[in-house]
Amino acid sequence: MITPTHKLPISRQTKLLGLARSTAYYQPKPVSDSDLALMAAIDRLHLDYPFAGARGLRDILRRQGFPDVGRRHITTLMKKMGIEAIYRKPNTSKRHPGHKIYPYLLRGLKIDRPNQVWALDITYLPMRRGFLFLVAVMDWFSRKILSWRLSNTMHADFCIEALQEAITRYGKPEIVNTDQGSQFTCTEFIDVLKTNEIAISMDGKGCWRDNVLIERFWRTIKYQEVYLKAYESASDARVNIRRFIDFYNSIRGHSSWQGQTPDSVYFNNTGAAIAA
Repeated sequence: MITPTHKLPISRQTKLLGLARSTAYYQPKPVSDSDLALMAAIDRLHLDYPFAGARGLRDILRRQGFPDVGRRHITTLMKKMGIEAIYRKPNTSKRHPGHKIYPYLLRGLKIDRPNQVWALDITYLPMRRGFLFLVAVMDWFSRKILSWRLSNTMHADFCIEALQEAITRYGKPEIVNTDQGSQFTCTEFIDVLKTNEIAISMDGKGCWRDNVLIERFWRTIKYQEVYLKAYESASDARVNIRRFIDFYNSIRGHSSWQGQTPDSVYFNNTGAAIAA
C-alpha cells in the first residue's frame, strides 16, 4: 500500500511495489449521470433481451430517448457492468491465465433434494448515484437464497464470503454451479470448493440456460424491488435487498411448488434449522 506520508518518497515506494508512478496519483473518475441513466436502461433491456449485443441495444436505446448513443460506448458500459449478449457462439474468448474451466455437470441430472446443487451468480444493481454488484447463492431444488453479498467492485472477495456463509449456515452441497467469470474461476474461490470436497460445475460459454433459475431470480428482484426504488447508498440498498430476500424466501409463494415458499420446501426436505 502506497502511503504519501511515509519517509520513503512515493517514487521509491512505487518502484519497490513494481508499480508505475502514475498509479500513485490516479484519482478514479465518478460515473456521469448520463452514463448511470444509460447503464440502468441497458440493464433493463438485458433482462428483456439477453441475446441483444451492443448493436441491437444501440438501436433500441436510440428509439427510447438516447439518440446519440454509440455501439462502442455501449460495449464499454456493458464491460463495466459485467454483462454480455447471451447466445451460443464459438468459445474464442481468452481464458484468464492459470484459471481452469470445469465442465457443466447438471445436464440430464435429476435434482430432487436440497443441498444437492447450489448456484452462484452476480448481477448489476443501479442506484441513484452509482451502482453495486450483487452475488447470491441459491439452492437449486428449493429456489431458496441461502446467502448474498453486495460489492462496489467485481473482485472475488464478496463471492467467497457469500459461499462461505452459506456453507457455515446450511452445510455443504454436493455440487456448486457458476458461470466462467473470473470471480468463480480464481484460485481462492476454487480452493473453498475443493477444501469442502464440493464438485465444481460451470456453465458453457454464453449458455445462460445452464443457470436459468438464478437468472429468473435476478428478473424477479429487479422488477419487484430494485427498479421500483432508487437506492441512495449501499447501506440503503443492503437494508431493502435483505427485506426483499426475506420476503422471497419465507412469504412469496413459488409457482414451481404450487405456492409453497422456498423456505418451506427447503426445510421440510432437510429438517435443517436456520442459524442465528
